[in-house]
Amino acid sequence: MIILYSMEPLDHIEEKTENPFYFNNLFLIKGFVTGKNQFWHYLLGLSAAFLGYLSFQMVMMIPLLTAAMRNGVTMSEITQNPNILFNPEKVGIDKSLLLALMMGMFVFTMLFFWIALKYIQKKSFTSIITGFEKIRWKRYFFSFAIWGSLITILTIASYLTSPQDMELRFNASNFAILLIVVVTLIPIQTATEELLFRGYLMQGFGLAFKNGIAPLIITSVLFGMMHSFNPEVKAHGLLLMMPYYILFGAFLGILTLLDEGAELAMGIHCANNLFSSLLICSKNSVLQTDSIFYTSVENPGGEFLVWVIMASICFIILFKKYKLSNWKLLIR
Repeated sequence: MIILYSMEPLDHIEEKTENPFYFNNLFLIKGFVTGKNQFWHYLLGLSAAFLGYLSFQMVMMIPLLTAAMRNGVTMSEITQNPNILFNPEKVGIDKSLLLALMMGMFVFTMLFFWIALKYIQKKSFTSIITGFEKIRWKRYFFSFAIWGSLITILTIASYLTSPQDMELRFNASNFAILLIVVVTLIPIQTATEELLFRGYLMQGFGLAFKNGIAPLIITSVLFGMMHSFNPEVKAHGLLLMMPYYILFGAFLGILTLLDEGAELAMGIHCANNLFSSLLICSKNSVLQTDSIFYTSVENPGGEFLVWVIMASICFIILFKKYKLSNWKLLIR
């Protein structure tokens, strides 16, 4: 017997539950009972998202290439290292403007994805965010506050203990512009990634494999692969950086399945990118910003261990607060 908390009209649910298998996880059930779920529907949804991302990227390349060549960057340099276009100093472009252009790709990605989701697959964003009737915004903002607090505490502690490694670069006018860009666009960027990975693909692979473990593993690996082109990976290597990205995806995926919704994951992801952009930047940061601090020392191994501690603290807090103790939800 399946108990759904008023997620859809009862007659619609009964029609859907003629399928020979059922989920216990409300979030995975939501993917099963809403919209059209044939393979080609998911293929079109992903294609639409990629088209949105690619179309804006192609448009964005025009001003970036123009600015880079005016700043003395040659096409051979760009061919050898395409990431040079995302280095504001090399391109000769304002950091916040470049950040806005980069985040614009996700605005178009979300728009194209929403069109396919709504008009082809007949699903809503709510259906791929939560297993419940409404999005639980309190969860989103609570996890955002927890992760943001941890990043802030860590940054301040690092500055106090190793001031020689961190340069204070606060500029009020530049920071004000950065704050506007970050607060406006990073929630869209991180929500887009969560909608696709912890939402859409998690439910889609759940339908395909009839469990939660396979979707958790696959989406975590795909999440890591998506970040494999980041400058941190080129600087420090796949073997060092990929475990971090994959485990971050797994951390968010586990929370999504245990809490039967992606609100906690969305809040953490947003806080991670937002506070990191505002507080600290380094030579190989994927987001080059006019942050408060700049660090010349990069220790990805040590940072990974610190991240594990942060993730553990955050998980324990969320585990206790929301009673995320039903581990069977990870399976079905």
